[in-house]
Amino acid sequence: MYRILIALFLLLLQTNLFGQSIEGTVLNNKKELITNAQILNLATKNHTHSDENGKFLLQNFSVGDSLKLSHIGYEAKYTVVQSLTAPLSVVMEEKAISLEGVVISPKTNALNLITKIDLKTNPVSSSQDILRQVPGLFIGQHAGGGKAEQIFLRGFDIDHGTDIGITVDGLPVNMVSHAHGQGYADLHFVIPETVDNIDFGKGPYYADKGNFTTAGYVNFKTKRNLESSSIKMEKGQFSTNRILGMFDVLNTPKHDAYIAAEHLSTDGPFDSPQNFKRINLFGKYTGNITPLDKIGVTFSHLSSKWDASGQIPQRAVDSGLIGRFGAIDDTEGGNTGRTNVLVNYEKILTDDSYIKSSLYYSKYDFELFSNFTFFLEDEVNGDQIKQKEDRNIYGLNSEYYKSFDLNDVEATVQVGINLRNDLSNNNELSHTLNRKLTLSQIQFGDINETNFGSYLNTNFYYKKWTFNPSVRIDYFDFQYNDALREIYQTQTSTKTIVSPKLNVLYDYTPNLQMYLKGGKGFHSNDTRVILSQAAKETLPAAFGYDAGFVWKPIPRLLVNTAYWYLFLEQEFVYVGDAGIVEPSGKTRRQGIDLSIRYQPLKWLFWNFDTNYTHARAIEEEAGQDYIPLAPDFILKSGLNAIHKSGIYGGANVRHIKDRPANEDNSIVAEGYTVVDLNMGYERKKLNFGMQIQNLLNTEWNETQFATESRLQNESSPVEEIHFTPGTPFFIKGTVEFKF
Repeated sequence: MYRILIALFLLLLQTNLFGQSIEGTVLNNKKELITNAQILNLATKNHTHSDENGKFLLQNFSVGDSLKLSHIGYEAKYTVVQSLTAPLSVVMEEKAISLEGVVISPKTNALNLITKIDLKTNPVSSSQDILRQVPGLFIGQHAGGGKAEQIFLRGFDIDHGTDIGITVDGLPVNMVSHAHGQGYADLHFVIPETVDNIDFGKGPYYADKGNFTTAGYVNFKTKRNLESSSIKMEKGQFSTNRILGMFDVLNTPKHDAYIAAEHLSTDGPFDSPQNFKRINLFGKYTGNITPLDKIGVTFSHLSSKWDASGQIPQRAVDSGLIGRFGAIDDTEGGNTGRTNVLVNYEKILTDDSYIKSSLYYSKYDFELFSNFTFFLEDEVNGDQIKQKEDRNIYGLNSEYYKSFDLNDVEATVQVGINLRNDLSNNNELSHTLNRKLTLSQIQFGDINETNFGSYLNTNFYYKKWTFNPSVRIDYFDFQYNDALREIYQTQTSTKTIVSPKLNVLYDYTPNLQMYLKGGKGFHSNDTRVILSQAAKETLPAAFGYDAGFVWKPIPRLLVNTAYWYLFLEQEFVYVGDAGIVEPSGKTRRQGIDLSIRYQPLKWLFWNFDTNYTHARAIEEEAGQDYIPLAPDFILKSGLNAIHKSGIYGGANVRHIKDRPANEDNSIVAEGYTVVDLNMGYERKKLNFGMQIQNLLNTEWNETQFATESRLQNESSPVEEIHFTPGTPFFIKGTVEFKF
């Protein structure tokens, strides 16, 4: 009996010392929680990752086992487990950015981690710069710098945002039923130096992403705190001046706050000066008010005004009537403003569950003057139009997260809701003269659009497999009061759409992950188009799939490639002679993406992104089925250096191939290749830099449209390419002082 008791005691002791689980938290030296850090048991090779609250749970541990913690941008950390009862807290030290820290895992997005490297190796000083950090995304500006950029992604001319969902810290950027076009996404309220990371995804495969997420989504995450306060001054050609101040207000283990202010002015390379002015203000507070509660408050304000030369016809340049940087109507331009308030709250409920919520409000003003057709409609006064609105946006996001351990299967569940209401008052499209006189009102009224969405997102991790089934439901309420009608009437319509999704990942080896993603998404139609019965679909659906892999053949080389397919029930096409986006027919796109990141030396980084797309309208005859301005081949690449001596620099190239400008490809938008260069020296508190755009002084057209127009001296209209010229050789110097 004595021997039996001794054996039972030893068995119980072994059970308590071996095969146990350990809980822990991962932080940096600023006491910030680190998400997606990998925790590896060197003895058993079991691993896990820290969640959004920096916490982790690892099974089958014994006293004396060694842990290795790794994360991009941090030194690898080794620690020995001394106790299985006391929670473990590990502090990781920051280091020079390296691809070695990128870990391929079903619980981390390796592709999002590489954008952090891209941000570190490429200096950014505009919202255009941060948009270009998204692999495979192209942009173009065609209205003096104050208008939202034109976006190209996966064979889409997205115009200003009809097929990409854009957010900043979860705050939506896209504007529904906007005066200038559906999904209009103006990112100019973002100060690029405040951006810490870029979360992005391609395709309609993400349950927490709703309207406009068909080609993909982008969420810009701003910094929690500043490493130091700083003042930056930039000066360049064409009377370009920028001053930026970023000030650390509060930096304690539990509370952080900072403010930033930016002023930018430029005349641009145009014969008629842009007179562009922009002011940005930004402030952010984040506090861990208790060990289980975190609150954040963010405020931002944008105010800008500009003049523009607009899109000019090729024949006017060829004939010598104007130069490449001239104008037919130089009274184009506009002004816009946006004020945002965002409140975030996160509550840790238990070790394996939490809830996070946010409330937001945006006040938005927009006025844009354009002239696309010159004297086509009005031979005396010209065809200038005004698009204007005054908008208020109210919104709520909330998500509950819970993780489970089901023997051999780990699982997570996310349940979320989104509520958004847009009140666009005095939404106007008018025929004007010289930006002063309104000749006639074409559209004028008030829009009230509400979207309620909910989603269920689940993940099941079994050995090397990850299964991610999810579903999203969206309900829309469209209301419009047309002020041009003789009697008062509220036109209404409602619609619901269900969007199922399924993603499957397989970790063939620790360095090779294969995936198959499929799902349904949508982009909503304009309220006025829906209620006028002009739209075939209220919420046109998108159906797609991706098949690809992420591979790290060596520690400093990351490769991602995918074949993808996307079907749209209804395309949105830019109409050049009206300056608007209108619904079109069904379309089909398929293509191949390739992204490579390579670090041949500790201080040298190479990036390469390219994609090929075959895009066609389904319901049209062969030869008449081209999708206007849909790019079929784009390429971006760069070689960038950050040396420990303080010297940094890089050369970046972007290329887009010729593409059809109309349905039969009889008018072609010319492709281009542009090379940019940057260099600088940073030492302690000073940073000197220089940027050169269009190093080779290439003559290129940044945006192009097939438009029918008539000049004042012409007897009949002509349809041809109208373009905005790309920036010529442009040099800019930067001085930054940190304190």
